[in-house]
Amino acid sequence: MPGAGNHSETLRRAVSLWNDIRRGRFPLSRRIVQFDLRRRSVYRKERAFRQSLPQRGYGRAMEKLLAQKKMTPRWYERFPRAVPVGIFGLTMAVTLLSVFAIETAEDRRQTAMTAQTAQAVASGLERRSNANAAYLRSSAALFATQQMVEAPLFRTFIRQLHLDGRYVGSDGIGWAMKVYRDDIPTVEAIMRAGGTPDFAVHPQPEEARPFVVPVMFLEPDTDRNRRAIGFDMFSESMRRAAMKAAERTGQPTASGAVVLQQEGSPAGAPGFLVYMPVYTLGSEQAGRALRGFVYSPFNAQRFLESSIDVNHLGGAGVRLSDEDSAGRRVMAVIAPEQGSGQFVRRVIDIAGHRFILEIEAPATPMLSTMSVMSLLFGLLVATLLLVLARLLTQQAVEDRIALAWFEQQSSIRNSLTRELNHRVKNTLANVLSIISLTRRRATSLAEFADSLENRIRALSATHDLLTQSDWGTTPVEAVVRAELAPYAQDSQRHLQIGGPDVELAPNDALSLGLAIHELATNAAKYGALSVESGRVSVNWAMAGENVARIDWIERNGPPVDPTKRRKRGFGTELIEKIVAHELRNPVDLRFDPEGVHCSLLIPVRRRGDFSIRQGRS
Repeated sequence: MPGAGNHSETLRRAVSLWNDIRRGRFPLSRRIVQFDLRRRSVYRKERAFRQSLPQRGYGRAMEKLLAQKKMTPRWYERFPRAVPVGIFGLTMAVTLLSVFAIETAEDRRQTAMTAQTAQAVASGLERRSNANAAYLRSSAALFATQQMVEAPLFRTFIRQLHLDGRYVGSDGIGWAMKVYRDDIPTVEAIMRAGGTPDFAVHPQPEEARPFVVPVMFLEPDTDRNRRAIGFDMFSESMRRAAMKAAERTGQPTASGAVVLQQEGSPAGAPGFLVYMPVYTLGSEQAGRALRGFVYSPFNAQRFLESSIDVNHLGGAGVRLSDEDSAGRRVMAVIAPEQGSGQFVRRVIDIAGHRFILEIEAPATPMLSTMSVMSLLFGLLVATLLLVLARLLTQQAVEDRIALAWFEQQSSIRNSLTRELNHRVKNTLANVLSIISLTRRRATSLAEFADSLENRIRALSATHDLLTQSDWGTTPVEAVVRAELAPYAQDSQRHLQIGGPDVELAPNDALSLGLAIHELATNAAKYGALSVESGRVSVNWAMAGENVARIDWIERNGPPVDPTKRRKRGFGTELIEKIVAHELRNPVDLRFDPEGVHCSLLIPVRRRGDFSIRQGRS
């Protein structure tokens, strides 16, 4: 049948098209099929969930599911503040790492430049030392050929060297001859007859030393160099050690840090000397006898300044030191334009002696230009990210400020506690010492109570002055007048108090108050304040840069018998032991026939030396 064949063909084509759609051969059909599959998958899951629910109902279970979904938010919902802070921290970490790398390279460059400067300075000092040693060697070679080194020969030879401009940094070249003890008068007579009328060997040698090595000549002949003529250099240990080393090695040998005789004072500028031994000519088998030393004295500061070019230091500082068993002593300093605290140390050899050379690098800006640019760029990027966490950042700043304030308050409280503890301990120690000595000197309970009360009141009066000055410096006049106030009110008693304005530290003021109280008590009982004609003067003046001298002088009182054996009372013990110990200076207490005379030396310190709060401010 024709109709049946067409129907069969149409049915076959429909089945084939449906199969193609199922297999996903057409885009549109693929989407339709995928949607249908997902719909069926969701339907199956929902049906399985409904079957697993208890009998309480589908709506309540769905609410529970939604509640569980809110309790477990996504990661960026759980950390709304940590994400921007983490981004900010990462940006700043990268920025700081870049700045650190730049600054590390800058520090290395600065260190290399400082090391180069140190090498140049060390080379300059050693070149200057070697040049000076060459002059000493030539001088020693000439003098070894002479029977006797006389003044005309020495002066002519030294002047022929034309040292002006080439021997800068040294005070010249000198001749020190070895003279045996028995020959000292003969040598002095020869030198006086030869044009040095005041020549004398000094200091006199000890009995056990058989010879001396005095300075015979020193050129150029200046007033400064004449101070060293006749000085026995073998009498000083540092010079003696250098001369023995030079005699042993036969080479130019430098001494450690000494004060040259040319300085004219033991507290003068430090320097050093270089010795070259001079022997008598003879065979090596027969041995050589030491005749003396050709030497050069050096002022360390001038030697350092003449050996280097300050303009090439680039603002760096230089310090030359000598270190031995007694410690390190700074000999010369060229201050930097602005100190940085970064040093490069070199050990240099000057005529066989090891000196320490320290170069202080010049101060540099905290950050280099590249570091500043990198930091600004990083801050700009971080600031843009910081806006996202403004509230959190503000809270962090407030917390940081609060922590800093609490830390500051805690530090101040701890400092005040330590300061109070220290002062209370000092006060209790003074009180215990007063009680102990008063108890040993008292003969009765009433005497013990009266003496102890008076001394505690004296200590309290000084404490009142220190409290009024906030435990700062207290004038000497205020302490003296506070202790002598009971006696100054009596018109028949004459007190004379005077001196410059001198401020004392708290502990020193307490010690002075105790001493004045004991002296006044003694004067009121036995001395000038016990009679109407008595006079007491208390004067003070500066005895040095950091020391004040206070004199207590009594006159017109009862006469004092110096031959009578006096019993040492508490006042004497307190002044000569406790007060002297607290002031770290001896006390001169004399019972002269005309009256008591007491001299005290009190240190005058700056406020920063004894005040914790002053040091912090």
